Amino acid sequence: MLVIFLLLIIGMVTVFTSSYVWAEYKYDDMFFFVKRQMLFAGIGVILMLLIMAFPYQIWMKYSKIILLGCFTLLILVLIPGIGMVRGGAQSWIGIGAFSIQPSEFAKLGLMMFLSMKLATKQKYITSFKKGFFPLLLLVFATFGMIMLQPDLGTGVVLILTCVVMIFVAGARISHFVGVGLLGIVAFVFLILSAPYRISRITAFLNPWEDPLGDGFQIIQSLYALGPGGLMGTGLGKSLQKYFYLPEPQTDFIFAILGEELGFLGGTFLLILFVILFWRGIKIALAAPDAFGRYLALGIVSMITLQVLINISVVIGLIPVTGITLPYLSYGGSSLTLTLCSSGILLSISKSANI
Repeated sequence: MLVIFLLLIIGMVTVFTSSYVWAEYKYDDMFFFVKRQMLFAGIGVILMLLIMAFPYQIWMKYSKIILLGCFTLLILVLIPGIGMVRGGAQSWIGIGAFSIQPSEFAKLGLMMFLSMKLATKQKYITSFKKGFFPLLLLVFATFGMIMLQPDLGTGVVLILTCVVMIFVAGARISHFVGVGLLGIVAFVFLILSAPYRISRITAFLNPWEDPLGDGFQIIQSLYALGPGGLMGTGLGKSLQKYFYLPEPQTDFIFAILGEELGFLGGTFLLILFVILFWRGIKIALAAPDAFGRYLALGIVSMITLQVLINISVVIGLIPVTGITLPYLSYGGSSLTLTLCSSGILLSISKSANI
């Protein structure tokens, strides 16, 4: 819990320092983004503490209903007039002045259902027909619904998290190899079927080939991290937030943190995430039942994968994916979902013998 609150505080400060220039220009209110983020964080923390107080076994009982609700939202978001389009993806449902992203909640809903199935049907997991294939079919069905928006980044996190859970449950490696080969072919097809995904790949390979187009974001990110050096330029003294790095408070917030707080600040943040991962794994290992073990593993895997993907994008190791940095990036659905997931992890921790 201490690590979670430290990450939230760092996130609030970084959201403000990275966004106030754009917020004042666009909304005539330098606190526009941080005020909304504080609201999301407040709601998320309340939900986290409430969820922490409930026995986590309740999610096993209602996992089918929760997953059905998530599927309903994934269908509704595709209906014109209900779903909102942002950045070329129809991934949001508007509720008054705010909006929710159903794909974020689908990740948690699927993890709950998958944990229930792995806990109750684990003896079938080595069987391709009775255990492995039905679970994978459900995972790919959810992935397919998310890809209709389309949202490849969230879909990839969903697939990888579920693969980790199924693998740890005891599925045969030979089954993964066969499905993995088909998955690679399908993944290549998804990339080739969308010109903007191809441009992201080419921009990743050589961003300076199109410095004012597809390569602009990653170049500006590296320009932020470079001057940061060891100690950083100083809190609030970033230059890249002055309309160079687009939407710096969202996916590329780590670049501004690295510019202002330097290598030491970035390393401290990574240490916090490593501690969170370590504690999450300890909670999963010490959980009193199989459902708690799989759900804790799924939650900590989801958060860790998002951290690895987000920071890899920011430092230029992989193409741009649109994945937010947990606890830090601006965004209501992502932050609320992460804090709700943290509440479940803390609930399991209360029952774990650690």
